[in-house]
Amino acid sequence: MKKSRPILWILIIAAVASAGYYGWQKFSPAATTQTAKAPPRPSAIPVSVAPVQKTDFPVYLTGLGTVQGFNTVQVRSRVDGQINRLEFKEGQIVQQGDLLVSIDTRPYQAALDQAKAKKAQDEASLANANLELQRAMKLGEFATAQRVDTQRSTVAQLTAQIAADEAAIANAQTQLDYTQIKAPITGVAGLRQVDIGNIVNASTQTGIVTISQVEPITVIFTAPEDQLPYISDGQKTGALKVIAFTTDGKKTLAEGKLAVINNQVDTTSGTIRLKAVFDNKDHALWPGQSVSTRLLVRTLKDATVVPDDAVQHSTNGLYAYTVNPDNKAEVHKIKVSYAIDGRSVVDEGLTPGQQVITGGQFKVQPGSLVSTAVASSDPAQKKVRQE
Repeated sequence: MKKSRPILWILIIAAVASAGYYGWQKFSPAATTQTAKAPPRPSAIPVSVAPVQKTDFPVYLTGLGTVQGFNTVQVRSRVDGQINRLEFKEGQIVQQGDLLVSIDTRPYQAALDQAKAKKAQDEASLANANLELQRAMKLGEFATAQRVDTQRSTVAQLTAQIAADEAAIANAQTQLDYTQIKAPITGVAGLRQVDIGNIVNASTQTGIVTISQVEPITVIFTAPEDQLPYISDGQKTGALKVIAFTTDGKKTLAEGKLAVINNQVDTTSGTIRLKAVFDNKDHALWPGQSVSTRLLVRTLKDATVVPDDAVQHSTNGLYAYTVNPDNKAEVHKIKVSYAIDGRSVVDEGLTPGQQVITGGQFKVQPGSLVSTAVASSDPAQKKVRQE
């Protein structure tokens, strides 16, 4: 018992010393000051930013359209007969006046020959009648007036008959010419509807082939009726530009000009039909094709423009985050009037030169510390650089 008492006192003294040192570390003024000076520093939120720009902004009306041939002709026969030859290939570009189809000419050649023979016969009769008239007039008082008048009438009748013969010859020649069916326009020949040996009739509704003119070519599309005043005003300064895209809007097909505004608005849909003309030298547009269209109505001068990714939506409207000089996020309520091609026109809430946050907004709150990455316009560099 006597030996264990010193050990017990040593343990008690050690415990008291440890408690005193812990209390001094925790509650001394120096420790409190050191703790107050080193609060935990919040980490910066990585975001992407882009500048608010002041630039000209083209305003386009987008829609869907259908390509139509500038002229489309269904070639039909104007006479009856059997097809002897087809002088074209399906899908071939034919020129105006090219021979397409040959029909059996024999019946029409015979009719032409008959009309010519009839004229020759009447010309011989007219010549004889003129001789008779001259003889009657030479007889003088020995020829009765009735005989002279009758002979003059005969000459006049035969003269009129020859005029009718000439008309019959012209008609027969026309019918013969119709056996050679030629292209009425320059364009692309479609699939033929008849083959060699078929009998065609002038009265049938089925054509031989359809030809569509593709240089130039047209696109029919619609625009909302409330845009009609802007379209009309734009046309006063010149033809408005129209761009045709594939239906997914990813590939540009051709650029043309607005040619026609329809003479009335469709009251059912509240739209106006428009026609644009394209040169189509590369045949990128084809009749019947569906395309997306963009009509350049006007250009806004010195508009405030931001990337679409900067525009955020909430129940209270649109807003955007900007980064102030202290690299802290600020929220701005904005109003957007137009948006196209990844850019939006801001009417209120932002000024040119500000930096708007375009990526990483889901982590950002007003006043949040951010680290920015700016999109680079140089394609040879990385698309994002850190600042």
